[in-house]
Amino acid sequence: MASSRSTRASAAVDRLKRRTGNAGYSMARTGDGLFFLAESPGAPALNAPLELDDFVAFVNGLGPQEVKRISKNDVEFEKQLVRKKPGV
Repeated sequence: MASSRSTRASAAVDRLKRRTGNAGYSMARTGDGLFFLAESPGAPALNAPLELDDFVAFVNGLGPQEVKRISKNDVEFEKQLVRKKPGV
């Protein structure tokens, strides 16, 4: 189970690296199974050690966020979901 935990956390760090363009970000895991992030290996931690879910949320909140692509069909579908009030 430890590998799936590390995979999820490292995937979040990889997404952060792509978003920021900073390939130096490094994740580490404590003996207690908690995770922390550093800007480069050996650099001071950017956060206190966190549980997996908290760590992934922290990393996902850093840096520029990806803009979700929306097609014209998605926009039209959203418009159809909103119903007009009767009598309007």
